[in-house]
Amino acid sequence: MSLLSVTDLDVRHGLLPAVRGITLEVAKGETLALIGANGSGKTTLLRAIAGAHIPAAGSISFAGQDVTSLPSHRRVGLGIALVPEGRRLFAQMTVEENLLLGRTAGRPGDWTVDAVMEAFPNLKPRRHARTGTLSGGEQQATAIGRALMSNPDMLLLDEVSLGLSPLVVDRVYASLQGLLSSGTTIVLVEQDLDRAMRVSDRVVCMLEGCVVLESPARDVTREQVTQAYFGLHKLKKTGTAP
Repeated sequence: MSLLSVTDLDVRHGLLPAVRGITLEVAKGETLALIGANGSGKTTLLRAIAGAHIPAAGSISFAGQDVTSLPSHRRVGLGIALVPEGRRLFAQMTVEENLLLGRTAGRPGDWTVDAVMEAFPNLKPRRHARTGTLSGGEQQATAIGRALMSNPDMLLLDEVSLGLSPLVVDRVYASLQGLLSSGTTIVLVEQDLDRAMRVSDRVVCMLEGCVVLESPARDVTREQVTQAYFGLHKLKKTGTAP
C-alpha cells in the first residue's frame, strides 16, 4: 500500500526547473534512498513533499489525501516530518526546547523528550544546553529528534551525514538503526552511496531534476547507480534528461 504518491511533479526555482515530471510512490514502512549529484533536485523534491516548496505542476498524495496545495504545517499535522539540510535549529534555545517545538503538531504517539534521549543517548548530558553550543553530531540528533516529536508517519531526512566526520556519521546512523528497522516510512537523501544502499529498501537516482534509475536496493549494483549518477545509465523511469 502506497503511503506517498507523487505524480508528474514539476518544481521550479523562478524560471529554473528543479524537478521535472517525477512520478514515484513510497510504500508504508519502506525506506527509500534518493541519490544524485548536487543540483539534481533531491532537496527540492523533499521540500515539495513537505510543503516548503509549492509545485508548478503535478500532484502529491499522502495517505490517500491530495496534499499538493496544503501548507507545510498542515502536512506535519497529517504525519509528514522533514529534517532539513543544515538542521535549522534555534541556536539560543536548549535541546529540550527545540524538541518540544515538535510537539506543536499535536499528533498522538510514543515520541517524547525522554524517548528521544533514549534513542540518541549523546543528547542526555546536553538536554539543557543551547543548541548553538552543540557539536555537529549532537545538532543532527536534535534535528532528527525534533521531527520525531511530531510522531510522523513518514520521515524525510535530508543529508544526514553532511558536514560530519565519518565517526560521527556512524554514531548518528547507529542511533537511527532502531528507527530504520522499526517499520517507519523514511525517505532519505544521502551522499554516501554505500551507506544509502545498505540501509534502504529501494534506491532512486536523480539527474537534472529527473528520475533516471529506480530499483530495489538488493537488485542494483553500486556500478549501475554510479553510472546513473553521472548520466551514463539508460533511462528507466518517467522523465527525460537532456
